[in-house]
Amino acid sequence: MQHCPLCEHTQTHPYHTDKRRAYFQCTRCDLVFVDRQALLAPHDEKAIYDLHQNHPDDAGYQRFLSRLATPLLARLAESPRNGLDFGCGPGPVLANMLRDAGHSIACYDPFYAPDTQVLARGYDFITCTEAIEHFYHPAEQWTQWLSILKPGGYLGIMTKLVQDPAAFSRWHYKNDLTHVSFFSRQTFQFLAAQAGFELTFLGNDVILMRKPLL
Repeated sequence: MQHCPLCEHTQTHPYHTDKRRAYFQCTRCDLVFVDRQALLAPHDEKAIYDLHQNHPDDAGYQRFLSRLATPLLARLAESPRNGLDFGCGPGPVLANMLRDAGHSIACYDPFYAPDTQVLARGYDFITCTEAIEHFYHPAEQWTQWLSILKPGGYLGIMTKLVQDPAAFSRWHYKNDLTHVSFFSRQTFQFLAAQAGFELTFLGNDVILMRKPLL
């Protein structure tokens, strides 16, 4: 049996199997994750990302991202804040939107913006849009976010959420071979409870967390 890559719990169980991959679920945090033997090599993973077409001037993509950007900006103080867009991809559309609102944004992406120096300082907010489902080792990223997010800071995430095994079997989201970690409401509730974060779900795929002040 495979260990959970998020909470590192040793008790997991088979969740689903299709023609290409097997999926497991953690009995503690409810993360659904892909069999470790089915993870793509980095060059194969990047080849798929290179096919994505998320241009900075794409109005439709900006509207998509505004479902996170708008509520996040409403929660930030009017004074400029420092933020990190984690998993920005080749076209940092969200970062540009947040910069246009007056905030200072650093970008990190293991393939397209791999400067790890930006991960060594603190931030007032962190965004991660349509990237967390790609994490091979989500425990590492989560621990890192906890350390660099300042007290009172916001973590904004966009990802499609697992519903149940029946829906998962029909879910197109799992068919992308770069999607390997699938979160549910229960998973985010577990993480928020462990860290003492305030948790808000906005719609079906926008998650906001706030780190306590103390």
